[in-house]
Amino acid sequence: MKELSRKYVISLINIAAALFSTAAVANTLDKIRDEGTVTIGVANEVPYGYTTSDGKPAGEAPSIAVHVLNKLGVNDVNVVVTEFGSLIPGLRAGRFDVIAAGMYITPKRCEQILFSNPTYSIGEGFLVQNGNPESLNGYDDIKNKSVKLGVMSGAVEYGYARDFGIEMSKIVTLPDYPSGVAALKSGRIDALAGTSLTMASLGQKDDRVELAQPFKTLVINGETIKGYGGFGFRPADTALRDAFNDEIANFVDTEEHIAMVEPYGFGKHTSPDGMTAKELCQ
Repeated sequence: MKELSRKYVISLINIAAALFSTAAVANTLDKIRDEGTVTIGVANEVPYGYTTSDGKPAGEAPSIAVHVLNKLGVNDVNVVVTEFGSLIPGLRAGRFDVIAAGMYITPKRCEQILFSNPTYSIGEGFLVQNGNPESLNGYDDIKNKSVKLGVMSGAVEYGYARDFGIEMSKIVTLPDYPSGVAALKSGRIDALAGTSLTMASLGQKDDRVELAQPFKTLVINGETIKGYGGFGFRPADTALRDAFNDEIANFVDTEEHIAMVEPYGFGKHTSPDGMTAKELCQ
């Protein structure tokens, strides 16, 4: 009986601690409004989310995040840079308050964090050595040839390659895209996978690599693969997520929004067309 009572007390303590933690996190919107400051997390991935040479937020997601946060009365926006695969753990650990990295909204990620509605949609692409010596213009070329495909740790391309049926021995996981470009130039990999915008941007910065053109649309199990990116929040931060969604609904696809994201290669052609996080999380 004593043991049962002790377990009961411990259980109550654990429940109380969990409720306290949830309540504390749930007040993030009030907290950042009261303090006038917030921290966003990026993965230094051009053109989605990165920092300038003087540490200022730049890219599609941080630009929209700053706009939204200013509308919410928060004018001091700090940036934490981390590897892409560390964004969700970093958010959940409290290193930053919002993931502003253009992260794709996927059912698996939705099990770990909350997402805003998407602000863009986009397809896939390969970065290859100049001249595309292996003629790699789609995932089927990787599957059918003796080549290596590089993917960034934590990114969706690993799952795409696996689900497409590419042998695991052909997939090389890299910590970030600069490492991927280095691996491509050294011959460690034959193609680097990512979104077409990211691959095109990387190709413009190095005259030894280029975007594979044309690129075959990725189709897995009859479904055309198209990514939708949004902002990430801790599971209890529904108020902050809802506030973002309200601002996004009034901003995305407006002239002001298009003018803001066009310098990063986004625009009307990357509109999410009314897609919601709820649909993408199912």
